[in-house]
Amino acid sequence: MEARKTIGTDIKTVQATWPIGLPLVDALGHGLWEVRSTDDKIDYRVVFFIDGHTMVLVHGFTKTTKKTRKADLDLALERKAIREKS
Repeated sequence: MEARKTIGTDIKTVQATWPIGLPLVDALGHGLWEVRSTDDKIDYRVVFFIDGHTMVLVHGFTKTTKKTRKADLDLALERKAIREKS
């Protein structure tokens, strides 16, 4: 439950201070960004893109490897494409 609060606070910070960079936000390419949160030594990521003035969250996961997994990036890109079509 504490991790959710940490992640939510980090997302709120990004919304309020965009554009913002490291260490809280990093670019993933293709218009995707990640909110980088840590709670109790566990790393969490929330992938988003910006649509006008709106932060659109497309995927969240627990970071278990140094490099973001291709499957996580592909899913985020797929969801971004769906949003952009509508």
